[in-house]
Amino acid sequence: MTTLHEEISVARSIEDCFRYLADFCTTVEWDSTAVSAEKLTRGPVGLNTRFRVACAVGPSSINIDYTITEFQPWHSLVLQGRCRLFDIEDTIVFSEVPEGTHIDYRATFRFKQPLSQLEPYLQKGLKRMGAASLRGLRKALKDNHSAPELVEKETWQERLVLPHLAQFTRRGYRQGQRRWNPMTRFMDNQHVLLTGANSGLGLATAKALALAGADLTLVVRNEKRKAQVLSDLTDATGRDDFNVECADLSLIKDVNALADRLLEHGRPVDVLINNAGALFNDYAQTSEGLEQSFALLLLSPWHLTERLHPLLANHNTPARVINVVSGGMYTEKLRLKGLQMSPARFQGAVAYARAKRALTILTEQWAQRWADDRIVVNAMHPGWADTPGVRTSLPGFHKLTRRVLRNAEEGADTIIWLARATEADKLSGAFFLDRKPVPTHLLKRTRETPAERMALPAYLQEQMQALPSA
Repeated sequence: MTTLHEEISVARSIEDCFRYLADFCTTVEWDSTAVSAEKLTRGPVGLNTRFRVACAVGPSSINIDYTITEFQPWHSLVLQGRCRLFDIEDTIVFSEVPEGTHIDYRATFRFKQPLSQLEPYLQKGLKRMGAASLRGLRKALKDNHSAPELVEKETWQERLVLPHLAQFTRRGYRQGQRRWNPMTRFMDNQHVLLTGANSGLGLATAKALALAGADLTLVVRNEKRKAQVLSDLTDATGRDDFNVECADLSLIKDVNALADRLLEHGRPVDVLINNAGALFNDYAQTSEGLEQSFALLLLSPWHLTERLHPLLANHNTPARVINVVSGGMYTEKLRLKGLQMSPARFQGAVAYARAKRALTILTEQWAQRWADDRIVVNAMHPGWADTPGVRTSLPGFHKLTRRVLRNAEEGADTIIWLARATEADKLSGAFFLDRKPVPTHLLKRTRETPAERMALPAYLQEQMQALPSA
């Protein structure tokens, strides 16, 4: 039997420290031997919650299955782990000290045959590993990360289209993961407004932010989707305190009604996530006479964000607006006359890409215009994610790429990071992939002129004024 014992003190509340460590998926953020981690049981973390952690052992890895066998907020945690090489018991005790929280961490290994014969030779390396892990934990809980670096000039690799597209896959996500900082900030009392919350990226984002303590207002299309999202979130998080608003965001009258309700309620919005979207393969107009891709993907988030400016502006800490766009925009240039395609020329993927290109430009404009209002505005691209929308709208693409697609949680990661991470509000007007600012253009032919950029908001305002209800 070998016992590792390390102690650290950190300037964080005892509640934050306990909550962070109780979710053992966070081991990948502070333990250098942890390669991946997943929660195996549903519901909130507590007694009998199970995790699987893959740890590096030389050139390979082993899976350790952990179970929480003692759970005493905010005092102590005990986790029992088993794998083919050893059993392990982690005992973590928390106590308040003047500088914050003291953490006493003990890990007891019981090696199995034949590895037990080598135990005396393994102890020194294990102790180094334990000390390194607690140094990583101290750094994670310090949570003092610099702003992500925005490279003004693209590298030669970023100017090559195919290598850049390869970063959209699951492999690109995992490569990016190696350089990420831990994300330890909780979002208690932070009000998040999230559109398109009922499935795919939106549902994955809602679950993660709920577990981080955020107060969520979720926007879904109808009552059926409202019931489903409430059931899914309560099952996953143990919480039932979500506000769900119904609105068909392809209809500006519904956008206005939603904004009216939120403004009347008057609660400030700390994070607005414009995620609602769909790729329509067939041309159709909304009941208000707008091409539906343009209405849902561009006019709606523009109008909602503009109307909610009073709820976003002048917080003590900057509010955050996150626009979910798409790598498909790399193929398209801003063309105001082409934002609403005609039935004869309609191509769903092109309409989608053009709307996302325009929303990215609006992101940059809002960031500049609202800088003095303490509003940070960024856009993100989820990579190629295996979501219900992709399976339904792009079946050929899904069939071709399904083995390399990210899951919904991986696709949503940068949304969650932009909403939650301490350092994510230190840069505004950027376009992110895997928590990294990336170029908004890969091809010269897609670059718009300053005049075209300036004309975009006026064009959208004209479309608003032309609506029957305007």
